[in-house]
Amino acid sequence: NGQYSHFTHKGRYAVDIAMPEGLGELHLELERLRLQLGEEGLFEETRKRPLPEFPSVVGVVTSPAGAVFHDIQSVIQRRYPLVELVLSPTVVQGPNAAEGVVAALDALNRDGRADVIIVARGGGSLEDLWPFNEEVVARAIYASRTPVVSAIGHETDFTIADQVADVRAPTPSAAAELVVPDRENLLRQLDELAEDSHRAIYYQLENRRALLSALVRRMDSGLPNLEVWRRRVND
Repeated sequence: NGQYSHFTHKGRYAVDIAMPEGLGELHLELERLRLQLGEEGLFEETRKRPLPEFPSVVGVVTSPAGAVFHDIQSVIQRRYPLVELVLSPTVVQGPNAAEGVVAALDALNRDGRADVIIVARGGGSLEDLWPFNEEVVARAIYASRTPVVSAIGHETDFTIADQVADVRAPTPSAAAELVVPDRENLLRQLDELAEDSHRAIYYQLENRRALLSALVRRMDSGLPNLEVWRRRVND
């Protein structure tokens, strides 16, 4: 199947675009849904929420099999091991994937512990990633009470779920980096704060010491000269 523009003078078709059968319909459906949801305001930047700076619990919607959840675990354990990960498992490919993602998102929202949710899967073709272009998934992300970070496929993949999510990450590992702080940076900041505090305390102590010395000198200058008074008494 292809899209043809005109006949040449020899009576042959000139092919503008050639694509596998059915792929053109997927692209058309994708653009139709993008236009519809865009008109409804689901992609508006003004409605997107900031991520919590120091989350206690991170929810993850993905398949329990494969490398995605393992990669997220590894990154978070390295960067901020204080956080608790809660996996809400689902299939991420196939005819039941969209409903599974919706149910997994709903489970995390009903649970209520997660401060932020990552929706993730690895790379694949347009057909593989199609569940994340489904309207039900887009509306579930939009309705989530908890901020959602999408990490669907590779950096070049861009799904409707990415557009609706509060934040889009290019990969699942990048999503894990986005949702938690880096403990090395936090330790450096704490060291800098400690040094600033020490300097401030030292300055205040030196200032108070100087004031106390001046006060003692004033008190000393106000004391009577005992030798002079002793001589006067003797006289």
